[in-house]
Amino acid sequence: MLLQRLSQRAIAVRLDDVPEDGLAIAKLAILDTVGVTLAGASEPCARIAGRALGALGRGAASLFGRAETVGPLDAAIINGTASHALDFDDCSNSLGGHPSAPVISALWGLAEREAATGAAVLDAYVTGVEVETKIARAVNFHHYEKGWHPTATLGTFGAAAACAKLLKLDAPAFANALAIACSMSSGLKANFGTMTKPFHVGQCARNGLYAALLAHEGLTANPGAMEDPQGFLMVFNGEGNFAAERMIDEFAAPYDLMEPGIAFKRHPCCASTHPAIDALLRIIAEHGLKAFDIAAIRSWTHPRRLRHTNRPNPQSGLDGKFSVQYVLARAALDGSVRFDHFDDAAVHDPRVRAFMARINAEPHPEAVMESTEHFFADVEVTTTSGAKLHAYVERPLGRDRAHPLPPGALETKFRDCVAPVIADDAARAIEAAILGLEAETDIRTIGAAMREGMRQAAPRRAAAG
Repeated sequence: MLLQRLSQRAIAVRLDDVPEDGLAIAKLAILDTVGVTLAGASEPCARIAGRALGALGRGAASLFGRAETVGPLDAAIINGTASHALDFDDCSNSLGGHPSAPVISALWGLAEREAATGAAVLDAYVTGVEVETKIARAVNFHHYEKGWHPTATLGTFGAAAACAKLLKLDAPAFANALAIACSMSSGLKANFGTMTKPFHVGQCARNGLYAALLAHEGLTANPGAMEDPQGFLMVFNGEGNFAAERMIDEFAAPYDLMEPGIAFKRHPCCASTHPAIDALLRIIAEHGLKAFDIAAIRSWTHPRRLRHTNRPNPQSGLDGKFSVQYVLARAALDGSVRFDHFDDAAVHDPRVRAFMARINAEPHPEAVMESTEHFFADVEVTTTSGAKLHAYVERPLGRDRAHPLPPGALETKFRDCVAPVIADDAARAIEAAILGLEAETDIRTIGAAMREGMRQAAPRRAAAG
């Protein structure tokens, strides 16, 4: 059965078998996730998730950016929601979503409960990402286009696998955890642009962790829940819309961390807008343009990406994260896209609204729906003098190993994210510990450093996510 075979491969993952470059990517991804989670910890959606649970002080699991601790399941929900609150967490071309946030949010509190080593956390992280992305290869992009949010639906499996690996479940129990996860998977793209999108990560992190804990305690499930006629593949994708063997045949061959790799974000908004932002910034930089030089902007992107980013009239900061028109206006007016652009008031800035009238977003007429090459953007700027300036971006910076961010950019991003929350000395210590994670003897020391290093009055970002 698929889940039994998948579990055997997951259990067989060993850090010694992961290429050195892959481990370096894994540690950067964990650093990036910790950074964006700390940055998102004070966002309204994360605070609401905590208040609704009423669970503060009932366990020893760290809450990122908070002095309080909670139980691991509650930590998974709150930290998971915070990790995706700013939409600044990493992405995966295979997953069609965000791979690290569900895995790290589920894993961290459990690892603290188990007093796990950094190497054990790193091993579990690599395993979780590999499981979710290989299931993704079997179901995408039909799964994505049907309306499922793969970060949540498939992230549940990544979270379950990572936690099952940390708990050292044997193959039958590991398969049980994934079978339980089949019944806990959920998340609809209809809720993009609202607080429920970041909550998807909290929910799937908690569900994946709970599935592993339930399997550890002996809860049974159908080992054929993936391929059963009424199982995950048929219900979520439908007959003829998946390639089940890909999750087995391509497992660790290569690791998804290596190919296509983790996609790191340069801008704190929906990744589907990033190619157009990069293309516009390139035009502005190459021609020395100012906003008053721009008469019109036309943006062509893949219809799959435009479907949820064609929002010419965003009504909130969250909505603005998914509006290619809004982020292009910000790039033109301010030369970058920043956290403060996603305050609710910022989205209604009359200056920005007036400029958005110059922007037209369209599906690229030559886009192929069956292709996985959907991260491009074609942008044309018409200047006030009538010149037409053009830039094509195949993939945005950070999207894969062939289009990397500049060296040191992720470390700088981490420091920028945590600066309002964590004192500089503590931030440097946390960064060093994560980048040397395999040498850490007890993951709890990093959580303690976060709590002890908190600034006395950490400022909140108003409504960025």
